[in-house]
Amino acid sequence: MASVAPPDAQAADAPARNAPAKSPQAAIAASPNGYRFLHGYPTPAASERAWRDGMFQRAVVAYRFWYPTVSMEGIFNGNRDVGIEDDKRWGIAATGPRQVGFTLNSDTPYGSAVLDLSHGPMVVDLPAGPYIGLVNDHNQRWVQDLGMPGPDGGHGGKYLIVPPDYKGTPPKGYRVARSSSVKNLLAVRALPAGGDIPKALDALRAIKIYPLDKGESAALSPLDTSKQAMDSSSLRWEDNFQFWQVLDRIVQQEPLVPDYLPMYGLLAQLGIEKGKPFQPDARLREVLTEAARQGRAQMLVAAFDSQRDDRKNWPDRQWEWVGLVPGSAQFETPYGMDLEARDRWFAQAIVTSPAMFRRDPGAGSLYWLAARDARGNYLDGGRNYTLSVPQPVPGKLFWSVTIYDAATRSQVRTDQDKAALRSLFELKNVDTSKPLTLYFGPTAPAGQADRWIRTAPGRGWFAYFRIYGPEAAAFDKTWKPGDFEPAAAAKAAR
Repeated sequence: MASVAPPDAQAADAPARNAPAKSPQAAIAASPNGYRFLHGYPTPAASERAWRDGMFQRAVVAYRFWYPTVSMEGIFNGNRDVGIEDDKRWGIAATGPRQVGFTLNSDTPYGSAVLDLSHGPMVVDLPAGPYIGLVNDHNQRWVQDLGMPGPDGGHGGKYLIVPPDYKGTPPKGYRVARSSSVKNLLAVRALPAGGDIPKALDALRAIKIYPLDKGESAALSPLDTSKQAMDSSSLRWEDNFQFWQVLDRIVQQEPLVPDYLPMYGLLAQLGIEKGKPFQPDARLREVLTEAARQGRAQMLVAAFDSQRDDRKNWPDRQWEWVGLVPGSAQFETPYGMDLEARDRWFAQAIVTSPAMFRRDPGAGSLYWLAARDARGNYLDGGRNYTLSVPQPVPGKLFWSVTIYDAATRSQVRTDQDKAALRSLFELKNVDTSKPLTLYFGPTAPAGQADRWIRTAPGRGWFAYFRIYGPEAAAFDKTWKPGDFEPAAAAKAAR
């Protein structure tokens, strides 16, 4: 977008100081960026344009920076919509396409709870077992890992999540983590050993979540939402003025994060300031609405059309790393925060943890993204594709391919009610001595319906390849999957 030219540029475009203008019109000079000035001063039209351009630029930057915060509120709101009240219940689910949420998968059942620290610390009592969990604050900043990637290493233990202003002495026997917000998300998965989903759901029910001052008798009760339609996303707000209204409510409710002070200053210029009403006039409201639309578009470009060289693991494949800053909780680099990597992740997914982005055999899991076929074209719900997966896949636990609608970043929704092919379920009896072919598209392949996912014509889609307990071959490039091949040009993995 255009911006006001610096004083030197303005002077260069203005008439010479000692050369009298022949007329007011002759004294008007246009700067290279299109603003017009009279005797070095902006015209009313230039001032209006500069205001709109400046506010729009600030709003787009603010939108992209604060998107994770609004996205987290979408998760909270989705739980509340189905009766999971803060401080009273928490949700567990074997998820599928009916649960709308950014790149949720059906490999493992999920549990999620809002940890409200407004009345003091909350306890998460985790039994020993195959759990993968974390706590993120309201801004999707990492607070704590739990379970196998956490300090308990799968042996269980009690975690105490304390509010930012907590001055008490924690009791002994707890692993203590301090959050920078009042509302936090607990997200935990139970790995389904042998594909036993009911047993994994029972493992989630065994987790105890309660206020420290009230004890286990006040534990939140679990609610199984596996069969319920849910929307735990920010889709309803992300491209319109409601984005800013939701963000304002969060700013009013939560303490300021010291690391974010410059970004609060940016919000204040847009009318969102803690302790003050958000009352934009029609002019500002118009700018903010357009900024939400364009901010969303820019984030989706970062997600699905990044030009970065570091996005690919294999130069001859379309598969890309989802997380572009290995081992980082908040996309930190030695030179600052990688904002494009941050945009890319939160446009597609939710929550962060250092363990999620590790690239070594000790990682709990890894994620690759494919949005294009072998020829470089975006994946099209109206076409049939095959995917060749060399066997065995280098994972100690299990692996899966899940496909997502490009517009919703949630599992594809068709009458098949299925979006994943998983080694623990549909693919548990495959021959691991030869490559496995999987099928995707609107038409079921003859005799291969159990290795096929239906897609919807007129809808773009992308895939995540996940490996749990990845081994060295997943990182050193000695193993690699094929690309999605259009059916008419299907061929074995190269």
